[in-house]
Amino acid sequence: MAYKRIEQYDDQVTEALATHYKKSIGLLGEDAEREGLQKTPERIAKAMQYLTQGYSLDAKAILESAKFHEDVSEMVIVKDIELYSMCEHHMLPFYGKAHVAYIPNGFITGLSKIARVVDVYSRRLQVQERLTHQVLTAIKETLNPHGVAVVIEASHLCMMMRGVSKQNSVTTTSAFFGEFEKNETRSEFLKLIASKLH
Repeated sequence: MAYKRIEQYDDQVTEALATHYKKSIGLLGEDAEREGLQKTPERIAKAMQYLTQGYSLDAKAILESAKFHEDVSEMVIVKDIELYSMCEHHMLPFYGKAHVAYIPNGFITGLSKIARVVDVYSRRLQVQERLTHQVLTAIKETLNPHGVAVVIEASHLCMMMRGVSKQNSVTTTSAFFGEFEKNETRSEFLKLIASKLH
């Protein structure tokens, strides 16, 4: 399935989720029937469907939809790709930016498709480490490039709001394949994005 944002929600899924969220609100000590909360369970149900829509999207199909023959072999970088995801351990958001590069091997893809691949995998229950590798793997397997590099930097609300409560912490993860496993190529990529890293 190609990339498409949710425009209509599954009524049965919405109703089932809303029922559970209503019970959860009550278990937390609130009155789910009071005016300000009456529509909250349905709102949460729709929000969660939107935030996890990546499960119904196919990253490789997105890349294939704009895959072109092109005889170039210079590094292509798309940086500062905004991402918003949900930590699978606490169901709290993490957010930040992804920097993605690849070295074509006969094929390129539309630049916006790289950003959409990040969105596909971030719109799921995630850990940042897995997200980083999933983006790399989708590009590697679809475009068969000489190399792929992915760096993600993100702030996690599970660290900022609870537990150690470290508001200024940023987590950086990286994954490299092919030519980017060589020090010279990896260093060039990191230098080009260095001004964007904390």
